[in-house]
Amino acid sequence: MELEGYLDALASAEPTPGGGSAATLVGALAAALCAMVARITLGAPKHAAVAADAAAVATEADRLRRRFEALRFRDEAAYGAVVAAQALPRADGAQRAVRRAALQRALVEAADAPLEGARLATETFALAARAAELHNANLMSDVDCAVRFARAAFDASVANVEVNHRYLTDPQTIGRQRAELAALGDAARTNERRAAALVAGDG
Repeated sequence: MELEGYLDALASAEPTPGGGSAATLVGALAAALCAMVARITLGAPKHAAVAADAAAVATEADRLRRRFEALRFRDEAAYGAVVAAQALPRADGAQRAVRRAALQRALVEAADAPLEGARLATETFALAARAAELHNANLMSDVDCAVRFARAAFDASVANVEVNHRYLTDPQTIGRQRAELAALGDAARTNERRAAALVAGDG
């Protein structure tokens, strides 16, 4: 889908795409900015000393962007399954039991998808720090934007995990996901601070 078409779909009254899908787009933008910084640096003779590092950043950024792009479709399908489960009949006890089980299965995946978004956003913070370490002063504002987009993608992904926890009934799934979110949050903050310090010239 072209960007204009995607934004039209996002703005529509349809339940998908939604916030989780949009978070993956923001994450992909962050990764794409890191790739741009790396490739411009790679093409600048005065930065020849970091050419190998720049090439590695560009390759990793492309990989991350593709993973964000694939996750967008997974997230949309996951929430679509929730909507479909909610629409199941519930006229009697048997139907309500089938609906309840289907909804819980769908909610697990609807939480797992944005959890993967938080993982990818955490990797993007680390990638942005590596892009900043190329020390291309002309592109530090782009690295700064990548860091901020990564933060938006991370926070939005976390929000989408947590909203599904309101309706999940399996405490083990909720506990596992919350524990991973806490660990990801620590790693994300560490890499975010590192990247921000480099952008500010303190690294």
